[in-house]
Amino acid sequence: MKPIIGITASYNHEKNTYFSPGEYIQAVESAGGFPLQLLPLGVDKIAAYLELIDGLLLTGGPDVDPVYYGEDPQPAVEKLSPERDAVEIPLTQKALSTGLPIFAICRGMQVLNVAAGGSIIQDICKNGNVAIKHTQQAPRWHGTHSIQIKEGTVLSEILAEKEIRVNSFHHQALKEIPANCYISAHSQDGIIEGIEFKGLTNVLGVQWHPECMYSTDPHSQKLFSWFVEQAKKPPRG
Repeated sequence: MKPIIGITASYNHEKNTYFSPGEYIQAVESAGGFPLQLLPLGVDKIAAYLELIDGLLLTGGPDVDPVYYGEDPQPAVEKLSPERDAVEIPLTQKALSTGLPIFAICRGMQVLNVAAGGSIIQDICKNGNVAIKHTQQAPRWHGTHSIQIKEGTVLSEILAEKEIRVNSFHHQALKEIPANCYISAHSQDGIIEGIEFKGLTNVLGVQWHPECMYSTDPHSQKLFSWFVEQAKKPPRG
């Protein structure tokens, strides 16, 4: 039986609709997983979600509300999704505590970091020494800047590379990371591009969007294949 991958879904307030971009669903299915949308319907659904899924895919989307890392919003903070934050942060905390495999992408990596006690740079152009364009104006499948991968990490083991090119669609980034985390990749201007957890080799966060590169990029394919393989194993909690 294929492992069930829970994919966090978005909510459109104006249209009152829930959705998951097709790239996530297609990448999971192509890698051998069974995609299942997790709608942000309230914390009372978390226990049921965790009983259903074998792996948690934290997807991209709007900014995380700064209240979750003890700050007020700066002017550059963009659209928020209270419904997603209210479900995804405790869902992630519970998944971490039970050893469930997690693959966190862009906003998802920021949710992962905040759920574990970290914080976020609210706007990298105003609050950091940024020398690279991190919100690309190019097709979503096109890698526009390089990242450096730290040797001895899970990411390094998956990709067998010291440097790759990635796509980039973010104006925020990780600031402080929890004590039980470590950086597995960064861009040349120091922006954190990958995080992992000590003692949890089935949890990985990346700042770029491999789901958009999946159809043509072998590195993206390796990431989703790794994740689905992890979801086939018993939880490590």
